[in-house]
Amino acid sequence: METGCLVPLRSASRRPEQAGRLCTQVGRKRLGNIRAKAGTRKRKNTLLQPVNPLEHPDWDATLARRPDFSFFHGAAWTRVLAETYGFTPVWGREGTSLLPLMEVASWLTGRRGIALPFTDECAPLCDSEKQFESLFQKALECGRAKGWKSIELRGGRNLLPAAPASLSFYGHDVDLTPGEKRLFEKMDGAARQAVRKAERDGVTVEVLQSEQAVRDFYGLQCLTRKRHGLPPQPLQFFLNIGRRILSEGQGMVVLARWQGSTIAGAVFFFLGGRAIYKYGASDYRRQQLRPNNLIMWEAMKWLARQGATGLNLGKTSLLNAGLRKFKLNLGAVERRIEYVKFDLRRNEFGVERDGIAGWHNRFFRVMPVFLSRRAGQLLYKHWA
Repeated sequence: METGCLVPLRSASRRPEQAGRLCTQVGRKRLGNIRAKAGTRKRKNTLLQPVNPLEHPDWDATLARRPDFSFFHGAAWTRVLAETYGFTPVWGREGTSLLPLMEVASWLTGRRGIALPFTDECAPLCDSEKQFESLFQKALECGRAKGWKSIELRGGRNLLPAAPASLSFYGHDVDLTPGEKRLFEKMDGAARQAVRKAERDGVTVEVLQSEQAVRDFYGLQCLTRKRHGLPPQPLQFFLNIGRRILSEGQGMVVLARWQGSTIAGAVFFFLGGRAIYKYGASDYRRQQLRPNNLIMWEAMKWLARQGATGLNLGKTSLLNAGLRKFKLNLGAVERRIEYVKFDLRRNEFGVERDGIAGWHNRFFRVMPVFLSRRAGQLLYKHWA
């Protein structure tokens, strides 16, 4: 769940020494231009022409010709978000460049533009900095016309080097091309031992795409979110993932079973040879069996056999040392994922605090699962 949006923006101008380290002279000039233009009146040649991926049957095929696309740029993910939460696609396009955006209209948290809600990373797909600047400027003007509070880019800060990162995360990527033997050798010794232990103890793994698999995973997801002090996403969200992604051959649920019980699971998406690990859940009482390690290993092998060249392990909070270590132990290469957020009311970029930990964790840990599920149904459309 993205909780950072609940924390008020702080003015980037209050931290000039930090911004100065991030800026080049050219970058500062471009940033100043964006700020200045954001407050001007709309002109005919600066209007954003929104594009809806759901209205283009050939969207994914066209997208796959780009070198920088990801699964989240595909139509299936946009469809799941639109059908589950009612978010409206308002992608910007200029030539072959794309700026992913969805409008979140909430009476609780306000009207905003996000690229994209509940998404680890979905950077602009731009052929040049000039095209990006033009698209971003049009998005700002569109946001003002629609009454948005802010626009958040989840990735692509390299296109706005003078702007501070509103939030930062670790990203991890695994190269799936070396072959199974080398892939296993690249894993940390502790991770390899965990895989062998799970196999010796009789843990089995299945790769599935059925609705029942989605429901089995969701049961574990509810328990895992409770342990982390967070409400689970609505069941309908995962059922829509099953209908719009898994059944279309763009994803899978990997379940680990032991003595007839489902003890861990993970959800993966893929498009055009690129895969992403999106959700993971487990029965904490069975963690000594190391099912999560076996799931990841079997998923990596399966994806490689299907022709996937890389596995993106999603974003990790800078505060979550355990998850970071788990991903690094899989042989992943680490990088930074940085978001950028422009406050349209203050006409400036802002910085936020990672909301992974707070009072809400204690609250949801003690809440019964059935109440936590109800809270998730009510709140997620506002917490995008």
